[in-house]
Parts: sequence; C-alpha cells; structure tokens
Amino acid sequence: MAQSMNTKVDYTVKATSYTGFNSYGNVMIGDKAFEYYNEKNIQDNIQIPWEEIDYIAASVYFNKYITRFAIFLKNYPDRYFSFSTRNNKATLRACKAYIPEDRLQKSISLVDVIRNGVKSIFHIGRK
Repeated sequence: MAQSMNTKVDYTVKATSYTGFNSYGNVMIGDKAFEYYNEKNIQDNIQIPWEEIDYIAASVYFNKYITRFAIFLKNYPDRYFSFSTRNNKATLRACKAYIPEDRLQKSISLVDVIRNGVKSIFHIGRK
C-alpha cells in the first residue's frame, strides 16, 4: 500500500490518468505533493513532489474549456504525466497555491502545430 506524502489535503477529485493505459482514480492535491491513486489497484499510484514539477501545460479549447493537463518534471524534461479530472479548472486553481502562475501554461493547439510544421517546411532550404 502506498503512503501519502501529504500531511494536509487541499483538494480531492475523481480523475483519469493517461500514462500508458488509461486508469481511473483520484487526484489529491496537498501541501507536499500532487498525488494520483487508482481506485481498484492501490499499487498503481503517482506521487509528484511540488519541487520536482517544472511546469503544467493545459489543453484549452475555445479559450474556455480545459480538457486535460500534463505535468512536466524538472529532472526528466522528456517525461510528463497527463491527467483529466472532473473539474480541471478547479484542480489547476488548487495547484496554483503551490506552483507559481508563470509555470502554469497553455499548451499549443492543433492549428498552431500545423502552422509551425508548414513554416518549418519552407525554412528548410534557407540558412
């Protein structure tokens, strides 16, 4: 059984983890860490201390809806964890107490990805 890192829990909500196979559980935001626990398998958990989080990127649609968010780690820049909760906006507001606001970012949209790809095609031959 996993031991919680938090001594005080600020916010708890049902969530989905998108690491490997989707798993369903609860996200706990507390004073020491961001924690995810699977509902059915207690060994399937993710505990990320606040000091290890580099930034959080949220997928925002129509400047209103947050569909999911990803937590990027400092020591492993290519490693991230994706989550979606019942209320992503409230979850990110609870994270704001422990993560500075400049490290809560909006991820680029699909249109921006396509635009950057087209621009890079035309800049390949130039020096």
